[in-house]
Amino acid sequence: MARVPTPPPADVIEPHTCTDEIETRAEFDRRLTTGSLVGLTVQGLRLDLDPVPDLTAVEVTGTLFVGCRFASREVGADLVRRGANVVPPFSGLPYPTQPSHLYTPEELAAGFAEGGFAGMYDTRVYEHFRAHGGALPDVREALGQRLHDHGVDNALADATRAWLATHGPQSVVGIMGGHAVPRGSAPYRMAAVLGWELARADRLVVTGGGPGVMEAANLGAHLALRPVEDLDAAIDLLAGAPDFTDHDRYTAAALLVRERYGQPVVPPRPRDADTGSVSRADSAALAAGDVDWARAGGLAIPTWLYGHEPANLFAGRIAKYFSNAIREDTILRLARGGIVFAPGRAGTVQEVFQAATKTYYGTDGASGAYVFLDRAYWTDELPVESLLRPLLGASPFGDLSSSVHLTDDVHEAVRVLTTG
Repeated sequence: MARVPTPPPADVIEPHTCTDEIETRAEFDRRLTTGSLVGLTVQGLRLDLDPVPDLTAVEVTGTLFVGCRFASREVGADLVRRGANVVPPFSGLPYPTQPSHLYTPEELAAGFAEGGFAGMYDTRVYEHFRAHGGALPDVREALGQRLHDHGVDNALADATRAWLATHGPQSVVGIMGGHAVPRGSAPYRMAAVLGWELARADRLVVTGGGPGVMEAANLGAHLALRPVEDLDAAIDLLAGAPDFTDHDRYTAAALLVRERYGQPVVPPRPRDADTGSVSRADSAALAAGDVDWARAGGLAIPTWLYGHEPANLFAGRIAKYFSNAIREDTILRLARGGIVFAPGRAGTVQEVFQAATKTYYGTDGASGAYVFLDRAYWTDELPVESLLRPLLGASPFGDLSSSVHLTDDVHEAVRVLTTG
């Protein structure tokens, strides 16, 4: 029987630029001058702050306000009476139900200076997540989490748009590998050099945002504008706290390295726990930083399902989700310029074949190289190659087995990912 390719239609998987969504106060004020918000979606704005907009004479039929705050309940009720749909921010949640931008390392680490690991924003959200059912939350919590993750989806599309427009989808490289790799070890140093070289070659480094190989890759990208000697010195400093289960020392060492060897891409700003909205000036600063952060740490996409692991504080931007399934698919969808697999166990092997499924069916379009670091590991200890090559060789789109590369040389890995 002939094999039939089964990818979804291109318009299903390609990111869209939606002109009907308002995510900044500046855009909201501009639309307000027309006297109509009909059919638009207004997301996560503080409409209770000066200058408080007068909405009484504005057409709002079919307008959707999600996660917005108004000067009073009466304002929201009046909007509903006149045909708008209002989904207010949920009270009592430590996270925004409609975040307007991706997280920064400073935001996730907020509170560490005063309360250690337990006092961090990132940890407080995780403890709330656990207390409300974890991966199987109650209905109210589930709705809040879904709204949050949708906001992260939007923010991620906004944040990567400038980079992709300039460099194209083949410039995004994923780096996967074991979360338990200790700082200072040979695999950690190799992953850090890999991230350093890729960022210097104008590749956007994307990781799963955890410790181990993932932290190392973002660390390399974070220090890409510094000499390699600084990268070595930073790793030596981090090696004093090698184990991520030692949460406070591990996090303190990361913050020390950031202070000594790197600067925040944009200064930290307060985030409203209910809406996640920022000021007009801060929104402009975030937009201006959309390319800068890519060359100063790249992107991390973690999940609070693994919130027991310390936050990766070396990524330039962090798209943190509650849903692990969405997060895993998002990483692989973005990494169209190839994926590096450093040694890892079940989670990494799962990612190998989840990515292979997308490549086999062409789900997200053309894929880049699959580069496996540590030839002996991937041929003897976990013989992934012997299954992956014949699988990709039988793709409905032709023989794709040549996309598989095994190497012990990080410089060769970079050459594979940056040439051709």
